[in-house]
Amino acid sequence: MKKVRNILLSIFLGSLGIVVVLGILFETDILPEGILHGHKQAEFILASVMQLLTICCIPLAIRLFRFKKVRTSLQNDGAKALLPWGTLRMCLLCVPMVVNAICYWLFISPGFGYMAIILFLCVFFVFPTLERCVAETARND
Repeated sequence: MKKVRNILLSIFLGSLGIVVVLGILFETDILPEGILHGHKQAEFILASVMQLLTICCIPLAIRLFRFKKVRTSLQNDGAKALLPWGTLRMCLLCVPMVVNAICYWLFISPGFGYMAIILFLCVFFVFPTLERCVAETARND
C-alpha cells in the first residue's frame, strides 16, 4: 500500500514541480511569456475547452471511487486496483492543472491561472495519504 501511495504522491508532486519550474522559467524570462497574447480566437477556443474540461474533471475525480464498478474493484483487488484508479484520479486533476498553468503564461490570461489554482486546491480532496488509501480499499460490508 505504501508503494501505491508513493506513486500517487509522486504524480502530484511531479505535476506541482513542473508548474513551479515553468513558473520560474517564464517569470525570469528564460522562456518568453505572453507569446500568444494577441491570438484572441485561439485563446477563446482553448479557454472554452479548458473550462469544460476543468468543470468535468473535478467532480469526476472527486466521485470516481463512489462508482459501483470502481468501488467493487477497489474492495476486491485492494492495492492492485488502487494504482490504476488512483492514477486516473490524480491525472484528472493534475494534467489540466499543468495545461492551465502553461496556457496562463502563454496567453497571460488570468482565467487559466484561476483554473489551475482551483484544480490545485481540489487535489487536497483526494490527496493520497496512507490512511485514505487503506480506507478506500477496505470492505464496507
